Amino acid sequence: MFRFIVHRLNFLKSVPMFALVYDSCLKMWLLLTAPEKLSWFDELENEVLSWEGTSISLHKFGGTQFNYQQREIGHLHSNGILDILFSRKIKQELLALGRVEEHHIFKKSGWVSFYILTENDLGNAKFLLKRAYNSMV
Repeated sequence: MFRFIVHRLNFLKSVPMFALVYDSCLKMWLLLTAPEKLSWFDELENEVLSWEGTSISLHKFGGTQFNYQQREIGHLHSNGILDILFSRKIKQELLALGRVEEHHIFKKSGWVSFYILTENDLGNAKFLLKRAYNSMV
């Protein structure tokens, strides 16, 4: 049923600015319901920006995109889903260790998802982004 709903809503990706507006609404919701998460996300952004050659930008599907030079390391949606691209070998290793989950949409790719639900999850989020960054440098 979930896949059916996701498939039916897929057209929203083509609506200009929809993802950015939706993500902004998520951030406003967090500001009202869980403002501490916004500070966690800021801490993660600051960590990545401290690495040489990195930058952040808006992600095309909403959220903050982490970049090394002109390449995407990963991106953080405002609902706390951190998506990171790895080689398939590293992805399988991380899945086996239970550090990540299959990407919430693109399961057969190198993308993985990690859910930042608590402040304790920040350490693993930083580790995962650093691992992806190190594989690019």
